[in-house]
Amino acid sequence: MASLQTSGYLVSSSSSSFSSKSSINAAISVPKLPNFNFPLPKVPSRTLVDELILKDAFTKKVDDESFMKSVITTNSKAATVKLYAILEAVADRVEMHKNIGEQRDNWNKLLLNSINMITLTATSIAGVASACGGAGVPHFALNLSSTLLFTAATGMLLIMNKIQPSQLAEEQRNAARLFNQLYRNIKTRLALHDNHTEMDVKDAMNKVLALDKAYPLPLMGKMIEKFPERFEPASWWKKPNNKSPRKNTRSQGNINGWNEDLEMEMREVLEVIKTKDVEEYKRLGNAALKVNKILAISGPLLTGIAAVGSAFAGHGSLAAVIAVTAGALATTVNTVEHGGQVGMVVEMYRNCAGFFSLLEESVESTLEISEPERRENGDLFETKVALKLGRSLSELRDLARKSYACRMEVTEVDEFASKLI
Repeated sequence: MASLQTSGYLVSSSSSSFSSKSSINAAISVPKLPNFNFPLPKVPSRTLVDELILKDAFTKKVDDESFMKSVITTNSKAATVKLYAILEAVADRVEMHKNIGEQRDNWNKLLLNSINMITLTATSIAGVASACGGAGVPHFALNLSSTLLFTAATGMLLIMNKIQPSQLAEEQRNAARLFNQLYRNIKTRLALHDNHTEMDVKDAMNKVLALDKAYPLPLMGKMIEKFPERFEPASWWKKPNNKSPRKNTRSQGNINGWNEDLEMEMREVLEVIKTKDVEEYKRLGNAALKVNKILAISGPLLTGIAAVGSAFAGHGSLAAVIAVTAGALATTVNTVEHGGQVGMVVEMYRNCAGFFSLLEESVESTLEISEPERRENGDLFETKVALKLGRSLSELRDLARKSYACRMEVTEVDEFASKLI
């Protein structure tokens, strides 16, 4: 009985083990699925440089804008610094011309008084020598003294008439005023605008250099000719290299303050400036220049004659009369020329004619611009012209209407454009 149970257990265990092995083998021997190879796109490999270029492509627009802004800001700051440097130089020019103008005005007064005293002293000595000669008293020392004094006066007069101290002083006064005007102009530009360019710097530099050329400080070699062959207006601005021909453009409607009526008004005012003011100051300047030339020649000539006459004073009444008369006339001529500051009057007329020439050129160059948008605002420009001529806007328009009426009637307008000078 026991043996039957044991054999049954072995049979059952062996059957169970067989079944488990068969199940394991069945699990292991499951057929494999076929492999399918699908072609996939290859992703290109990128280097570090490619990554940077790709990144830069997305940020390029932002970087360009920021770069341009930084460049503009840097250039604007550099131009602003240059304008401040020019401003300091202009302020220094104002002080220089002011101080030198006062110095040359002192030259005129001191030389005038000195030469007159020398001439009058020599004239008195020549008269005394003549009296001593008539009385039989030795007078050689008196003759020598008066001759030397007249000769010294002649030399000093030649130098004084050559440099014209009163005219030099007026030149420096005008230069100081114009440099002061340029100083205020640059200062206003710096206050009103933040973005400055190299064109602003170049424009300011050209104005400074043009003023330096028009009103030089040194006397030797660069002094303005005091007795030119013909009278010419002063010019202290840079002339355009290529002046375009005048265009008779007409503004349609009201654009930037400009219209057809305003352009006609400016043209009529310009015509009055040309035919009346500029011509009048040229005429007066020529007359003053001729008078100054005559006086500048007469003074040294009279003192030279007096020097020759004083050398023979006491040997005859005629020589003494010539010496005394020529000495007195020389003093009078010298006083009229330098005391009356005829050279200063010549320079004043020269500067006034230059002022109207500048105004004429300014109006012409503005009207030559065909596009009103590129011009200065019309209302502002009209106001500036009116102020420069010492007129109100209504008076300026009345002048233009009167000029137009006179031109239609082929007559000349009976008043000047300016009410100031």
